[in-house]
Amino acid sequence: MSDVTQLILASASVARRALLEAAGLEFEVIPADIDETAIRDAILEKTSGAEAADVASVLAAEKARVVSVEHPDALVIGADQVLALGPKIFSKAGSVSEAREHLVMLRGRTHDLVSAVALARNGVVHWQATSTAAMTMRNYSDEFLGAYLKRAGDRVLGSVGCYELEGLGVQLFEQIEGDYFTILGIPLLALLARLREEQMITA
Repeated sequence: MSDVTQLILASASVARRALLEAAGLEFEVIPADIDETAIRDAILEKTSGAEAADVASVLAAEKARVVSVEHPDALVIGADQVLALGPKIFSKAGSVSEAREHLVMLRGRTHDLVSAVALARNGVVHWQATSTAAMTMRNYSDEFLGAYLKRAGDRVLGSVGCYELEGLGVQLFEQIEGDYFTILGIPLLALLARLREEQMITA
């Protein structure tokens, strides 16, 4: 990585941090202070036919932009993930009971998990990418769902789909089509390619 330009991850996501660390990146974590719910609601209210990719892209860009204003000499990574079941866009569950409702809606159906990433410097977003994974859940029983929620506990509140695919949540699925990194929250291969172009990592 360059000795001149600092790299910042504008996200509090443990999964994203772990992915970037495993890829050998050196960076600082400074979560963006934005109202994600308000921004998401404004997009859906003002933009007719807004899709999950639109929402994820705007949120990723805003996270990167906000942090880059406070750290103008740094290259800032913003990322976001949105789950869509047809036209319905989901937010993270606020409670285990709400997580149960979400998982009942997703059961036996295929939903899209869209991850977006953006790079900003000095308040200007100059690169973005999105990636989508198609996630098909099993038609699991109520008994299984109850046992899953009991074992997973509050961890289900940490992801928009109420599952950790790298853990117990994998048992919810019948089929997955998409990039593993996208599922965990960031289009990592596209990001690494761009960071090589930015000379932030060795080409």
